[in-house]
Amino acid sequence: MIPFINLEGKRALVTSGTRGGGAATARLLRDLGATVLTTARNRPEVPEDGIDFVATDLTSPEGCATLAEAVRDRLGGVDIVVHMLGGSSSPAGGFAALGDADWMRELNLNLMPAVRLDRALLPDMIARGHGVIIHVSSIQRIMPLPEATTAYAAAKAALSTYSKALSKEVSPKGIRVVRVAPGWIETEAAIRFAERLGTEAGGDIEEGKRIIMASLGGIPLGRPSTPQEIANLIAFLASDRAGSITGSEFVIDGGTVPTV
Repeated sequence: MIPFINLEGKRALVTSGTRGGGAATARLLRDLGATVLTTARNRPEVPEDGIDFVATDLTSPEGCATLAEAVRDRLGGVDIVVHMLGGSSSPAGGFAALGDADWMRELNLNLMPAVRLDRALLPDMIARGHGVIIHVSSIQRIMPLPEATTAYAAAKAALSTYSKALSKEVSPKGIRVVRVAPGWIETEAAIRFAERLGTEAGGDIEEGKRIIMASLGGIPLGRPSTPQEIANLIAFLASDRAGSITGSEFVIDGGTVPTV
């Protein structure tokens, strides 16, 4: 029987691919037959079998250049690019707590790595006339939390707008560009955070999860998404099964976003 998704012969880059949704995505693309290269600041203690790795800091132009060169040297080019890198370390306290350094840190983590890597890798993809770029944004771009995620949400909104514009430019040249917008993902870090919140509230991890879901306005599904569920969506969008999908955003949030 022919598998529903087959990535044999595809070369894939997954940024931030050693933890959470990035790790799940890198493993799934590998299992579906792709040759996978991933990256993070630090080399994992236990390397993932069958997945190549480059240690580099993508928040700098030099780090992006290092990774782009590794893609050319090790893969000979790339067919699938998954920009998973993102996150926030800005302080709570609303707009007044955010200085210029906080804003630039969020942009250099959540927007500029994708811009720089696309600029470096797209010319080869265009020359071949095919490829897929997946930008992982966030539902925060349409429902920011002003106490804590203003700069992060704005950076992800910029990523989404950039992605849409890019799709209009390169789709006629054979390159599909799509967005995946997760809500809360139950990563290792999220579990630790829920445990801490639950303990501080005098409860357990389930209490911590309820606190997080309440802060998001509720999740109708009653739970966060798993890293594997994020990976499943990305793998489909990266495959030929999604051959006519470009310029679109796919929300995977358990129903968190309350509007149409």
